[in-house]
Amino acid sequence: MRIELKQGAVQLGQNQTLRVVDGAGSTVCAVEGSVWITEENQPRDIVLKPGACYRLRERGIALVNSLGGNAAVSFA
Repeated sequence: MRIELKQGAVQLGQNQTLRVVDGAGSTVCAVEGSVWITEENQPRDIVLKPGACYRLRERGIALVNSLGGNAAVSFA
């Protein structure tokens, strides 16, 4: 399955994970709630609070997970 998001946010339920494949160069923003991001071949993980953004650095797989409740993320 392939999903193309033109605008808006992806809603994540409590502890739900979104798998991003080959997202290098895309910016992930926490619109609501906090999210945890881990990228393939990156030594550290990222936690975003609402309003914060992070640019994915690696090709491969990145996991975006809601922390402690529902969350929403947008991509640019």
